Amino acid sequence: MTFLALDVGNTRLKWALYEAPRVGARLLAHGAQFLENIEKLAEGDWADLPPPNWVMGCVVAGDAVKRRVEEQLELWDVVPRWVVSSSEEAGVVNGYDHPARLGTDRWVAMIGARQRLLSQGPARPCVVVMVGTAVTVEALDIDGRFLGGIILPGHGIMLRALESGTAGLHVPTGEVRDFPTNTSDALTSGGTFAIAGAVQRMVENLQKHSGYAPVCYMTGGAGWKMAPSMSTPVELVESLIFDGLLEIADRRLG
Repeated sequence: MTFLALDVGNTRLKWALYEAPRVGARLLAHGAQFLENIEKLAEGDWADLPPPNWVMGCVVAGDAVKRRVEEQLELWDVVPRWVVSSSEEAGVVNGYDHPARLGTDRWVAMIGARQRLLSQGPARPCVVVMVGTAVTVEALDIDGRFLGGIILPGHGIMLRALESGTAGLHVPTGEVRDFPTNTSDALTSGGTFAIAGAVQRMVENLQKHSGYAPVCYMTGGAGWKMAPSMSTPVELVESLIFDGLLEIADRRLG
């Protein structure tokens, strides 16, 4: 009953093969591929994998990319189940004005965060941060209700916007400094502090709303870069979307 989990983002496709579609299942293999190289999966990364019995994923890259992924899955003659954001699933209630319009990666990551939180102890409010091409910061109350979230540009988009909108800012990536004294460090520090400040504001908003100090989970391809510079304590969880897909699969198929 092997289970292949797919996270198709704006830049890369991340995949993980588990021994079963259940929470805590053993990880057998994992990898990532840039979207422009999706056609290499069947004859490359996936060629020697045991055929999965179930495939489930979330995709934010659009229908054209989803079709390309499905073509690669014909290697095993398996039909993927694509998660769609809904009003409620796996103990998380969707408070978005239009639940179906919430990005599925955000939805699945919140489900993974809620499952992780409850496995670690009693329920608490939770802030979920994904740092990728874009950055999202979500708030879950103590009962697992998604209160709302914010979206801001990731580091790359911020830098490209400054390069295109100003003169003379085509400089190498710098370091994060408390008091930058060159343009490279100033740009890198500015983007980092903008993200850190947005997370801190959401943590403060949620604590004020709930009366409890929230747990903060951070995930995403660039999460490891951001975590050391955070002004609020965060737990870095690389597999949060996969955790969410396992939780959904466990409940749907178990």
